Amino acid sequence: MEFIKTPIEGLIVIEPKIWKDSRGHFFETYNEEIFKRNGINEHFVQDNQSLSSRGSLRGLHAQGGLNAQGKLVRVIKGSVLDVAVDIRTNSATFGQSFQLELSESNAKMLWIPVGFLHGFVSLENDTIFTYKVTGRYDKDNEYGVRYDDPTFRITWPLEGKELIVSEKDLQLPLFQDTENPF
Repeated sequence: MEFIKTPIEGLIVIEPKIWKDSRGHFFETYNEEIFKRNGINEHFVQDNQSLSSRGSLRGLHAQGGLNAQGKLVRVIKGSVLDVAVDIRTNSATFGQSFQLELSESNAKMLWIPVGFLHGFVSLENDTIFTYKVTGRYDKDNEYGVRYDDPTFRITWPLEGKELIVSEKDLQLPLFQDTENPF
C-alpha cells in the first residue's frame, strides 16, 4: 500500500497494491501493522456500508464526544466524489476541504481523522460505499452542516435536480450557526 499525505495534516489517501491475474484481482483493504507504520494507529470498532443512486449526496457529517469517529472510506462498486473538511479548531488548515474521486476502478481509500466533516455524492447508480470507523454510532453526538454551506465553497459535480439529498441533511444548519465539537 502507498500512503499519500494530502495538503491537510492527518488526511491520507491510501492506494492499495493490486494483484491481477486471469481470475481477476486481489488487494488488502486494511492491515493494522502497515497502517500503524504509516501513522494511522487507530482502533476500528464498526464497519458501515451504504448503497446510493447516482446523485445521492450524503453529508456533511461528523461525530464528536466520547465516540468521535475517524473514518477509513472506500468504494466497493461505482464511484463517488468524496469530500472532507477540516473543522479542528486549532488546525492550520481549519476550514479547508479536500476532494477525491473514490471508485471501484481506482480502489483508493481515504483516511479521515476525528475533527473533519465528511460527505460524498454518488456519481453512478448502485454505488456501494464503506466506512470503517473508530467510534460506535452515537445519536447524541451527531454533528452536521449543510452540504452547500458557503463557508467551505465546495464544488459538487452535480447540481439542482440531479442531487438527491435527505430531508434530514437539508435541515442541517450552516457552520456559523453551530457549536463546533472539535
